[in-house]
Parts: sequence; C-alpha cells; structure tokens
Amino acid sequence: MIDALGAPGRAVPLIVTALMGDADFSYFDGLRRRHYPADRNVLRAHLTLFHHLPMSIEHELSTHIRQVTKDVAPQASLIGLMSLGRGVAFRVRSDELDAIRADIADRFAPLLIPQDKAGWRPHVTVQNKVDPPLARTLLAELELGFQPRPMQISGLAVWHYLGGPWQLSGAWRFGSGHPMRAPG
Repeated sequence: MIDALGAPGRAVPLIVTALMGDADFSYFDGLRRRHYPADRNVLRAHLTLFHHLPMSIEHELSTHIRQVTKDVAPQASLIGLMSLGRGVAFRVRSDELDAIRADIADRFAPLLIPQDKAGWRPHVTVQNKVDPPLARTLLAELELGFQPRPMQISGLAVWHYLGGPWQLSGAWRFGSGHPMRAPG
C-alpha cells in the first residue's frame, strides 16, 4: 500500500469520473487552463462521480464499471453555469449518468464518505480558488454566450488520488466496456 504521497503506509483513495468526448474535453480544459490559477491547477478538466472510495474495492469497482460501460453512452447536456463562490463550473444534466452513479453508490453504500452520500450535482469546474470578484466576472462573461447543448460522455475512469494530482487506474469506453485512453 502507498499513502496519498506515494509512500508506504495507508492506501490512496479512488476517484471515479465520467470521461467527456474529445471536443467537450478540449473546450473545458482550455477554459480551465485559462481561468484556473496555474500554480493550483494540477488536474485536467473532469466530471467527478465519486470523490473518495477505498483502494480495497479497486478490482471490484473496475469490474463493475467494465460491465456498466458495455451499455450505450448516457445522453448528457450542459444546462447552465454555477457559481462556486471562488470559481465557476458548467452544470451537467444526465438522467442516465445519474442512474449509473446511483447504481455504483448503492453497490458500495457502506463505503461512501459524506461528500459522496450527499446529493450529486454534476458539473465541470473551469475556475476555482480565485477571488470572488474575479469569479463573478468570469461567470457573467460565460453566461452571456451560453446556450444549453448536448455533451458527449465517452466512458468512465477510476483514478488514484495522489495528494493533488491523480494517476489513472483504468478507463472504459461506453458501448463496449473496452479499455480506453483517458484524455489529457
């Protein structure tokens, strides 16, 4: 076992994300690179389903995700923007992705931390950890040109949390359950 910094000790937590199609990923990651403070931006654009699952379930979780991703990709839409107080995110709506997340949550319910037990608000963060006036300015700018639109969800991924950065454990493509390369 390794700890969150990669040293011997306790296990690192697992994170589960939905992977976006290439065009959506490029758009969000570009915004994130422009608007997230560079010294704090250790991740690429992402849509988190679970923030902290125990390493002890990695094999079972990966096997379950492989099964789930054999089905067709969930339909998803960008429905608006949201203020994070010190940042900005795009709100995502997907009844099918909600159902997938609920299935995984039910399966591993006793292991969920409070953050993952709370109601899920799917979003893609493009700015965080800035002064509130800067966040309000970006929110107003992005709201001016925003139009709801479809968003492509291409797969699911499991990551190891390394005290800031993440390391890919595995990613699986919807429609096949086959391994895929995560963007970035």
